[in-house]
Amino acid sequence: MNTNTLLTSTSAPTRTILDPATGETVGEAPVHTVEDLQRAIDEATAAQPAWAALGHEARSAALLKAADAVEANAEELARLLSREQGKPLNGPNARFEVGACAAWLRAAAETPLEVETVVDDGETRAELHYRPIGVVGAIGPWNWPMMITVWQIAPALRMGNAVVVKPSEYTPLSVLALVETINTALPENLVPVVSGGRDVGEALASHPAIGKVMFTGSTATGKAIIRSSADTVKRLTLELGGNDAGIVLPDADPKAIAEGLFWGAFINTGQTCAALKRLYVHEDIYDAVCDELTNVAQAMPMGVGLDENNVLGPLQNRQQYDIVARLVDAAKDSGARVLIGGNPETGQAGNFYPTTLVADIDNDNPLVAEEQFGPALPIIRYSTIDEAVEKANALEVGLGASVWSSDLTAAREVASRIQAGTVWINKHGAVDPRVPFGGAKQSGYGLEFGVEGLKALGVPQIING
Repeated sequence: MNTNTLLTSTSAPTRTILDPATGETVGEAPVHTVEDLQRAIDEATAAQPAWAALGHEARSAALLKAADAVEANAEELARLLSREQGKPLNGPNARFEVGACAAWLRAAAETPLEVETVVDDGETRAELHYRPIGVVGAIGPWNWPMMITVWQIAPALRMGNAVVVKPSEYTPLSVLALVETINTALPENLVPVVSGGRDVGEALASHPAIGKVMFTGSTATGKAIIRSSADTVKRLTLELGGNDAGIVLPDADPKAIAEGLFWGAFINTGQTCAALKRLYVHEDIYDAVCDELTNVAQAMPMGVGLDENNVLGPLQNRQQYDIVARLVDAAKDSGARVLIGGNPETGQAGNFYPTTLVADIDNDNPLVAEEQFGPALPIIRYSTIDEAVEKANALEVGLGASVWSSDLTAAREVASRIQAGTVWINKHGAVDPRVPFGGAKQSGYGLEFGVEGLKALGVPQIING
Protein backbone atom coordinates (compact mmCIF):
# COMPACT_ATOMS: atom_id res chain seq x y z
CA MET A 1 0.00 0.00 0.00
CA ASN A 2 1.27 3.45 -0.88
CA THR A 3 -0.58 5.97 1.23
CA ASN A 4 1.10 8.88 -0.52
CA THR A 5 -0.46 7.81 -3.82
CA LEU A 6 -3.81 7.47 -2.11
CA LEU A 7 -3.66 10.91 -0.58
CA THR A 8 -2.79 12.75 -3.77
CA SER A 9 -4.83 10.81 -6.30
CA THR A 10 -8.00 12.86 -5.92
CA SER A 11 -9.02 15.90 -7.95
CA ALA A 12 -10.85 17.39 -4.97
CA PRO A 13 -9.44 20.41 -3.12
CA THR A 14 -7.21 19.41 -0.24
CA ARG A 15 -6.56 20.39 3.34
CA THR A 16 -3.24 20.07 5.12
CA ILE A 17 -3.23 17.67 8.06
CA LEU A 18 -0.68 18.41 10.80
CA ASP A 19 0.92 16.05 13.32
CA PRO A 20 -0.52 16.97 16.76
CA ALA A 21 2.78 16.03 18.40
CA THR A 22 5.14 18.07 16.23
CA GLY A 23 3.09 20.42 14.07
CA GLU A 24 4.70 18.93 10.97
CA THR A 25 2.69 18.17 7.83
CA VAL A 26 1.40 14.62 7.62
CA GLY A 27 -0.32 14.90 4.24
CA GLU A 28 -3.07 16.48 2.19
CA ALA A 29 -6.62 15.26 2.70
CA PRO A 30 -9.28 15.67 0.03
CA VAL A 31 -12.12 18.02 0.90
CA HIS A 32 -15.14 16.38 -0.69
CA THR A 33 -18.46 18.10 -1.22
CA VAL A 34 -22.12 17.18 -0.94
CA GLU A 35 -22.03 16.55 -4.70
CA ASP A 36 -19.19 14.06 -4.14
CA LEU A 37 -21.30 12.42 -1.44
CA GLN A 38 -24.19 12.02 -3.87
CA ARG A 39 -21.94 10.28 -6.38
CA ALA A 40 -20.61 7.98 -3.67
CA ILE A 41 -24.12 7.07 -2.54
CA ASP A 42 -25.20 6.41 -6.12
CA GLU A 43 -22.21 4.14 -6.71
CA ALA A 44 -22.68 2.28 -3.42
CA THR A 45 -26.39 1.83 -4.12
CA ALA A 46 -25.57 0.29 -7.49
CA ALA A 47 -22.92 -2.04 -6.03
CA GLN A 48 -24.95 -3.28 -3.06
CA PRO A 49 -27.41 -5.77 -4.63
CA ALA A 50 -24.70 -7.97 -6.13
CA TRP A 51 -22.84 -7.97 -2.83
CA ALA A 52 -25.98 -8.97 -0.94
CA ALA A 53 -26.62 -11.76 -3.44
CA LEU A 54 -23.27 -13.40 -2.65
CA GLY A 55 -24.55 -14.69 0.68
CA HIS A 56 -22.92 -14.89 4.10
CA GLU A 57 -20.20 -17.40 3.21
CA ALA A 58 -18.75 -15.42 0.31
CA ARG A 59 -19.04 -12.11 2.14
CA SER A 60 -17.26 -13.57 5.15
CA ALA A 61 -14.47 -14.87 2.94
CA ALA A 62 -13.97 -11.37 1.56
CA LEU A 63 -13.81 -9.92 5.08
CA LEU A 64 -11.14 -12.45 6.02
CA LYS A 65 -9.10 -11.38 2.98
CA ALA A 66 -9.56 -7.77 4.07
CA ALA A 67 -8.17 -8.69 7.50
CA ASP A 68 -5.16 -10.28 5.81
CA ALA A 69 -4.61 -7.08 3.82
CA VAL A 70 -4.72 -4.96 6.97
CA GLU A 71 -2.14 -7.20 8.63
CA ALA A 72 0.09 -7.10 5.55
CA ASN A 73 0.12 -3.29 5.76
CA ALA A 74 -0.04 -3.03 9.54
CA GLU A 75 3.17 -1.14 10.22
CA GLU A 76 2.57 1.46 7.53
CA LEU A 77 -0.98 1.99 8.75
CA ALA A 78 0.17 2.28 12.37
CA ARG A 79 2.81 4.87 11.55
CA LEU A 80 0.33 6.99 9.60
CA LEU A 81 -2.15 6.70 12.47
CA SER A 82 0.49 7.73 14.99
CA ARG A 83 1.45 10.81 13.00
CA GLU A 84 -2.12 11.95 12.32
CA GLN A 85 -3.88 11.05 15.58
CA GLY A 86 -0.87 11.44 17.85
CA LYS A 87 -1.06 8.12 19.70
CA PRO A 88 2.23 6.29 20.19
CA LEU A 89 3.10 3.17 18.26
CA ASN A 90 3.45 1.09 21.43
CA GLY A 91 1.21 0.38 24.38
CA PRO A 92 -2.55 0.18 23.76
CA ASN A 93 -2.18 2.64 20.91
CA ALA A 94 -1.45 2.67 17.16
CA ARG A 95 -0.19 -0.87 16.57
CA PHE A 96 -2.86 -2.10 18.96
CA GLU A 97 -5.54 -0.24 17.00
CA VAL A 98 -4.49 -1.63 13.64
CA GLY A 99 -4.40 -5.11 15.13
CA ALA A 100 -7.91 -4.57 16.44
CA CYS A 101 -9.07 -3.69 12.92
CA ALA A 102 -8.00 -7.12 11.69
CA ALA A 103 -9.49 -8.82 14.74
CA TRP A 104 -12.89 -7.16 14.31
CA LEU A 105 -12.97 -7.94 10.58
CA ARG A 106 -12.37 -11.60 11.41
CA ALA A 107 -14.94 -11.59 14.19
CA ALA A 108 -17.58 -10.13 11.89
CA ALA A 109 -16.79 -12.82 9.32
CA GLU A 110 -16.75 -15.73 11.74
CA THR A 111 -19.68 -14.96 14.07
CA PRO A 112 -22.51 -17.38 13.23
CA LEU A 113 -25.96 -15.98 12.55
CA GLU A 114 -28.52 -18.73 12.29
CA VAL A 115 -32.14 -18.53 11.16
CA GLU A 116 -34.23 -18.58 14.34
CA THR A 117 -37.32 -20.75 14.51
CA VAL A 118 -39.71 -18.72 16.66
CA VAL A 119 -42.69 -21.10 16.62
CA ASP A 120 -43.03 -24.61 15.24
CA ASP A 121 -46.02 -26.33 16.85
CA GLY A 122 -47.27 -28.40 13.95
CA GLU A 123 -49.76 -25.77 12.84
CA THR A 124 -47.64 -22.63 12.67
CA ARG A 125 -44.01 -22.30 11.69
CA ALA A 126 -42.43 -18.85 12.00
CA GLU A 127 -38.79 -18.13 11.22
CA LEU A 128 -36.81 -14.96 11.94
CA HIS A 129 -34.40 -13.90 9.19
CA TYR A 130 -32.26 -10.78 8.74
CA ARG A 131 -32.09 -9.08 5.34
CA PRO A 132 -29.70 -6.34 4.21
CA ILE A 133 -30.67 -2.76 4.95
CA GLY A 134 -29.13 -1.41 1.73
CA VAL A 135 -26.66 1.46 2.16
CA VAL A 136 -25.32 2.34 5.62
CA GLY A 137 -23.77 5.69 6.53
CA ALA A 138 -20.75 5.37 8.86
CA ILE A 139 -19.70 8.58 10.62
CA GLY A 140 -16.57 8.12 12.70
CA PRO A 141 -14.59 9.97 15.37
CA TRP A 142 -11.00 11.15 15.63
CA ASN A 143 -9.92 9.26 18.75
CA TRP A 144 -9.90 5.69 17.36
CA PRO A 145 -10.48 6.49 13.69
CA MET A 146 -9.42 3.18 12.16
CA MET A 147 -10.80 0.81 14.76
CA ILE A 148 -14.21 2.43 15.08
CA THR A 149 -14.53 2.62 11.29
CA VAL A 150 -14.08 -1.16 11.21
CA TRP A 151 -16.62 -1.54 14.02
CA GLN A 152 -19.06 0.17 11.68
CA ILE A 153 -18.23 -1.28 8.27
CA ALA A 154 -17.36 -4.90 9.10
CA PRO A 155 -20.79 -6.00 10.40
CA ALA A 156 -22.53 -3.86 7.79
CA LEU A 157 -20.65 -5.65 5.01
CA ARG A 158 -21.17 -9.08 6.53
CA MET A 159 -24.93 -8.45 6.51
CA GLY A 160 -24.94 -7.56 2.80
CA ASN A 161 -24.89 -3.76 2.94
CA ALA A 162 -22.80 -1.17 1.16
CA VAL A 163 -21.23 1.51 3.39
CA VAL A 164 -20.50 5.18 2.78
CA VAL A 165 -17.80 6.29 5.23
CA LYS A 166 -17.47 9.84 6.55
CA PRO A 167 -14.28 10.21 8.65
CA SER A 168 -13.59 12.95 11.15
CA GLU A 169 -12.10 16.11 9.67
CA TYR A 170 -9.24 15.71 12.16
CA THR A 171 -8.17 12.20 11.08
CA PRO A 172 -9.21 11.56 7.46
CA LEU A 173 -5.88 10.21 6.22
CA SER A 174 -5.93 7.19 8.53
CA VAL A 175 -9.43 6.21 7.44
CA LEU A 176 -8.68 6.77 3.75
CA ALA A 177 -5.64 4.49 3.98
CA LEU A 178 -7.50 1.85 5.98
CA VAL A 179 -10.46 1.71 3.61
CA GLU A 180 -8.17 1.62 0.58
CA THR A 181 -6.52 -1.42 2.14
CA ILE A 182 -9.81 -3.15 2.93
CA ASN A 183 -11.17 -2.38 -0.53
CA THR A 184 -8.48 -4.55 -2.13
CA ALA A 185 -10.65 -7.48 -1.00
CA LEU A 186 -14.03 -6.00 -1.93
CA PRO A 187 -16.00 -5.19 -5.08
CA GLU A 188 -15.50 -1.71 -6.50
CA ASN A 189 -17.62 1.15 -5.10
CA LEU A 190 -18.97 -0.90 -2.22
CA VAL A 191 -17.23 1.18 0.48
CA PRO A 192 -16.51 4.73 -0.69
CA VAL A 193 -15.00 7.33 1.66
CA VAL A 194 -16.23 10.92 1.56
CA SER A 195 -13.74 13.13 3.36
CA GLY A 196 -15.64 16.36 3.83
CA GLY A 197 -16.82 18.80 6.44
CA ARG A 198 -19.86 19.09 8.64
CA ASP A 199 -22.10 19.77 5.65
CA VAL A 200 -21.21 16.37 4.23
CA GLY A 201 -21.95 14.64 7.53
CA GLU A 202 -25.30 16.37 7.82
CA ALA A 203 -26.22 15.45 4.24
CA LEU A 204 -25.23 11.82 4.83
CA ALA A 205 -27.32 11.60 8.01
CA SER A 206 -30.43 12.93 6.29
CA HIS A 207 -30.07 11.36 2.83
CA PRO A 208 -33.11 9.29 1.79
CA ALA A 209 -30.96 6.56 0.22
CA ILE A 210 -29.19 5.85 3.51
CA GLY A 211 -31.11 3.19 5.42
CA LYS A 212 -29.08 3.33 8.60
CA VAL A 213 -26.57 5.66 10.24
CA MET A 214 -23.87 4.46 12.60
CA PHE A 215 -22.29 7.28 14.56
CA THR A 216 -19.68 7.51 17.30
CA GLY A 217 -19.14 10.94 18.80
CA SER A 218 -20.65 13.58 21.02
CA THR A 219 -24.13 13.42 22.48
CA ALA A 220 -24.95 16.82 20.96
CA THR A 221 -24.14 15.60 17.44
CA GLY A 222 -25.99 12.36 18.10
CA LYS A 223 -29.12 14.31 18.97
CA ALA A 224 -28.78 16.27 15.72
CA ILE A 225 -28.54 12.99 13.79
CA ILE A 226 -31.66 11.69 15.54
CA ARG A 227 -33.56 14.80 14.45
CA SER A 228 -32.27 14.66 10.87
CA SER A 229 -33.12 10.96 10.57
CA ALA A 230 -36.77 11.41 11.48
CA ASP A 231 -38.18 12.25 8.06
CA THR A 232 -36.79 9.05 6.51
CA VAL A 233 -37.23 6.88 9.65
CA LYS A 234 -33.63 5.71 9.53
CA ARG A 235 -32.30 3.01 11.76
CA LEU A 236 -29.59 4.31 14.08
CA THR A 237 -26.75 2.97 16.18
CA LEU A 238 -25.34 5.77 18.31
CA GLU A 239 -22.33 5.48 20.61
CA LEU A 240 -22.26 8.87 22.29
CA GLY A 241 -20.46 10.65 25.10
CA GLY A 242 -19.59 8.93 28.32
CA ASN A 243 -18.31 10.03 31.69
CA ASP A 244 -17.57 6.60 33.04
CA ALA A 245 -17.42 6.05 36.78
CA GLY A 246 -15.23 3.55 38.60
CA ILE A 247 -15.97 2.46 42.16
CA VAL A 248 -13.18 1.00 44.30
CA LEU A 249 -14.62 -1.06 47.15
CA PRO A 250 -12.90 -1.02 50.57
CA ASP A 251 -11.55 -4.55 50.24
CA ALA A 252 -9.60 -3.84 47.03
CA ASP A 253 -5.79 -4.12 46.97
CA PRO A 254 -4.53 -0.66 45.91
CA LYS A 255 -1.23 -1.90 44.54
CA ALA A 256 -2.81 -4.78 42.62
CA ILE A 257 -5.38 -2.59 40.87
CA ALA A 258 -3.30 0.54 40.25
CA GLU A 259 -2.07 -0.28 36.75
CA GLY A 260 -5.51 -1.45 35.66
CA LEU A 261 -7.02 1.77 36.95
CA PHE A 262 -4.38 3.79 35.16
CA TRP A 263 -4.95 2.24 31.75
CA GLY A 264 -8.71 2.27 32.26
CA ALA A 265 -8.43 6.04 32.53
CA PHE A 266 -5.44 6.90 30.35
CA ILE A 267 -5.70 4.56 27.38
CA ASN A 268 -5.18 6.66 24.26
CA THR A 269 -4.17 9.48 26.64
CA GLY A 270 -7.73 9.54 27.99
CA GLN A 271 -9.27 10.14 24.56
CA THR A 272 -11.69 7.21 24.69
CA CYS A 273 -15.47 7.31 25.05
CA ALA A 274 -15.53 4.38 27.46
CA ALA A 275 -12.48 5.40 29.47
CA LEU A 276 -12.59 5.73 33.25
CA LYS A 277 -13.22 9.43 33.82
CA ARG A 278 -14.18 9.73 37.50
CA LEU A 279 -12.93 7.42 40.21
CA TYR A 280 -14.74 6.88 43.52
CA VAL A 281 -12.54 5.36 46.23
CA HIS A 282 -13.60 4.27 49.72
CA GLU A 283 -12.15 6.41 52.50
CA ASP A 284 -10.39 3.42 54.12
CA ILE A 285 -8.02 2.97 51.16
CA TYR A 286 -8.29 6.40 49.50
CA ASP A 287 -4.77 7.59 50.28
CA ALA A 288 -3.22 4.25 49.35
CA VAL A 289 -4.98 4.20 45.96
CA CYS A 290 -3.89 7.79 45.29
CA ASP A 291 -0.28 6.89 46.11
CA GLU A 292 -0.21 3.74 43.97
CA LEU A 293 -1.86 5.46 41.01
CA THR A 294 0.67 8.28 41.24
CA ASN A 295 3.54 5.77 41.21
CA VAL A 296 2.17 4.17 38.04
CA ALA A 297 1.56 7.52 36.34
CA GLN A 298 5.10 8.71 37.04
CA ALA A 299 6.50 5.71 35.17
CA MET A 300 4.53 6.21 31.93
CA PRO A 301 6.49 8.21 29.31
CA MET A 302 4.65 10.76 27.17
CA GLY A 303 5.97 12.16 23.91
CA VAL A 304 6.03 11.93 20.12
CA GLY A 305 4.26 8.77 18.98
CA LEU A 306 6.96 7.52 16.62
CA ASP A 307 9.40 7.31 19.52
CA GLU A 308 9.24 3.62 20.49
CA ASN A 309 9.69 4.49 24.18
CA ASN A 310 6.48 6.48 24.60
CA VAL A 311 3.09 5.09 25.61
CA LEU A 312 1.19 8.39 26.01
CA GLY A 313 0.84 11.08 23.35
CA PRO A 314 -0.64 14.51 22.74
CA LEU A 315 -4.26 15.53 22.62
CA GLN A 316 -5.30 15.13 19.01
CA ASN A 317 -6.42 18.74 18.55
CA ARG A 318 -6.08 22.06 20.30
CA GLN A 319 -9.79 22.36 20.99
CA GLN A 320 -9.65 19.22 23.14
CA TYR A 321 -6.47 20.44 24.84
CA ASP A 322 -8.26 23.63 25.84
CA ILE A 323 -11.16 21.64 27.33
CA VAL A 324 -8.81 19.56 29.48
CA ALA A 325 -6.86 22.64 30.58
CA ARG A 326 -10.04 24.49 31.52
CA LEU A 327 -11.36 21.61 33.61
CA VAL A 328 -8.08 21.03 35.44
CA ASP A 329 -7.76 24.76 36.13
CA ALA A 330 -11.29 24.72 37.59
CA ALA A 331 -10.26 21.87 39.88
CA LYS A 332 -7.13 23.70 41.03
CA ASP A 333 -9.08 26.91 41.60
CA SER A 334 -11.51 25.01 43.84
CA GLY A 335 -8.70 23.87 46.12
CA ALA A 336 -8.50 20.28 44.91
CA ARG A 337 -5.12 18.57 45.41
CA VAL A 338 -3.07 17.84 42.29
CA LEU A 339 -1.10 14.63 42.83
CA ILE A 340 0.78 14.79 39.55
CA GLY A 341 0.61 16.94 36.42
CA GLY A 342 -1.69 19.91 35.93
CA ASN A 343 1.21 22.10 34.82
CA PRO A 344 1.54 22.06 31.01
CA GLU A 345 4.66 23.60 29.55
CA THR A 346 4.07 26.81 27.67
CA GLY A 347 5.46 27.34 24.20
CA GLN A 348 6.16 23.66 23.48
CA ALA A 349 5.38 22.05 20.15
CA GLY A 350 2.36 19.78 20.06
CA ASN A 351 -0.81 19.42 22.10
CA PHE A 352 0.79 17.75 25.10
CA TYR A 353 -1.05 17.95 28.40
CA PRO A 354 0.72 16.13 31.24
CA THR A 355 -0.72 13.08 32.93
CA THR A 356 -2.81 14.56 35.75
CA LEU A 357 -4.34 13.06 38.89
CA VAL A 358 -6.56 15.26 41.08
CA ALA A 359 -7.58 14.25 44.61
CA ASP A 360 -9.78 15.76 47.32
CA ILE A 361 -12.24 17.08 44.76
CA ASP A 362 -15.96 17.69 45.13
CA ASN A 363 -18.36 15.58 43.10
CA ASP A 364 -19.96 18.64 41.50
CA ASN A 365 -16.64 20.07 40.32
CA PRO A 366 -16.58 20.54 36.50
CA LEU A 367 -13.68 18.07 36.19
CA VAL A 368 -16.01 15.41 37.63
CA ALA A 369 -19.35 16.49 36.18
CA GLU A 370 -18.14 17.13 32.61
CA GLU A 371 -16.41 14.66 30.29
CA GLN A 372 -12.76 15.72 30.10
CA PHE A 373 -11.73 13.30 27.31
CA GLY A 374 -8.06 13.67 28.11
CA PRO A 375 -5.26 12.77 30.54
CA ALA A 376 -6.81 14.07 33.77
CA LEU A 377 -8.52 11.86 36.34
CA PRO A 378 -10.46 13.15 39.38
CA ILE A 379 -10.42 10.85 42.43
CA ILE A 380 -13.40 11.30 44.77
CA ARG A 381 -13.57 9.99 48.34
CA TYR A 382 -16.73 8.20 49.53
CA SER A 383 -17.91 6.67 52.80
CA THR A 384 -20.70 4.23 51.92
CA ILE A 385 -21.48 2.07 48.90
CA ASP A 386 -24.89 3.68 48.58
CA GLU A 387 -23.19 7.07 48.32
CA ALA A 388 -20.80 5.85 45.63
CA VAL A 389 -23.57 4.26 43.55
CA GLU A 390 -25.73 7.38 43.84
CA LYS A 391 -22.87 9.58 42.60
CA ALA A 392 -21.97 7.18 39.81
CA ASN A 393 -25.59 7.23 38.58
CA ALA A 394 -26.16 10.97 38.98
CA LEU A 395 -25.17 12.04 35.46
CA GLU A 396 -27.28 11.81 32.30
CA VAL A 397 -24.74 9.54 30.57
CA GLY A 398 -24.10 5.83 31.05
CA LEU A 399 -21.73 4.27 28.53
CA GLY A 400 -19.53 2.19 30.82
CA ALA A 401 -18.52 1.82 34.46
CA SER A 402 -16.37 -0.43 36.61
CA VAL A 403 -16.19 -1.93 40.09
CA TRP A 404 -12.87 -2.87 41.71
CA SER A 405 -12.83 -5.41 44.53
CA SER A 406 -11.23 -8.60 45.82
CA ASP A 407 -14.72 -10.03 46.34
CA LEU A 408 -16.34 -10.86 43.00
CA THR A 409 -19.75 -11.46 44.57
CA ALA A 410 -19.75 -8.04 46.20
CA ALA A 411 -18.48 -6.43 43.01
CA ARG A 412 -21.23 -8.00 40.91
CA GLU A 413 -23.88 -6.84 43.37
CA VAL A 414 -22.64 -3.25 43.10
CA ALA A 415 -22.31 -3.57 39.32
CA SER A 416 -25.97 -4.53 39.03
CA ARG A 417 -26.94 -1.18 40.61
CA ILE A 418 -25.00 0.99 38.16
CA GLN A 419 -26.82 2.58 35.23
CA ALA A 420 -24.44 1.88 32.34
CA GLY A 421 -24.42 -0.20 29.19
CA THR A 422 -21.36 -2.17 30.33
CA VAL A 423 -19.99 -2.58 33.84
CA TRP A 424 -16.55 -4.16 34.05
CA ILE A 425 -15.13 -5.78 37.18
CA ASN A 426 -11.46 -5.18 38.00
CA LYS A 427 -10.89 -3.69 34.54
CA HIS A 428 -12.32 -0.85 32.51
CA GLY A 429 -12.99 -0.35 28.81
CA ALA A 430 -12.01 -3.87 27.74
CA VAL A 431 -14.18 -4.36 24.65
CA ASP A 432 -14.40 -7.75 22.92
CA PRO A 433 -15.73 -8.38 19.39
CA ARG A 434 -17.81 -11.27 20.74
CA VAL A 435 -19.51 -9.24 23.48
CA PRO A 436 -22.30 -6.73 22.72
CA PHE A 437 -21.47 -3.11 23.53
CA GLY A 438 -23.73 -0.07 23.77
CA GLY A 439 -24.74 2.81 25.99
CA ALA A 440 -27.50 3.64 28.44
CA LYS A 441 -29.26 6.97 29.04
CA GLN A 442 -27.81 9.74 26.85
CA SER A 443 -24.76 7.69 25.90
CA GLY A 444 -26.70 6.39 22.92
CA TYR A 445 -28.61 3.31 21.86
CA GLY A 446 -28.16 0.24 19.74
CA LEU A 447 -25.68 -2.60 20.20
CA GLU A 448 -22.43 -3.33 18.42
CA PHE A 449 -20.32 -6.53 18.30
CA GLY A 450 -21.24 -10.18 18.37
CA VAL A 451 -24.49 -11.63 17.11
CA GLU A 452 -26.47 -8.63 18.36
CA GLY A 453 -24.20 -6.31 16.42
CA LEU A 454 -24.82 -8.26 13.22
CA LYS A 455 -28.57 -8.20 13.78
CA ALA A 456 -28.42 -4.42 14.18
CA LEU A 457 -27.16 -4.17 10.59
CA GLY A 458 -30.05 -6.14 9.16
CA VAL A 459 -33.81 -5.78 8.72
CA PRO A 460 -35.65 -8.47 10.69
CA GLN A 461 -38.13 -10.42 8.60
CA ILE A 462 -40.56 -13.08 9.81
CA ILE A 463 -41.46 -15.83 7.37
CA ASN A 464 -44.67 -17.30 8.69
CA GLY A 465 -46.15 -20.39 7.15
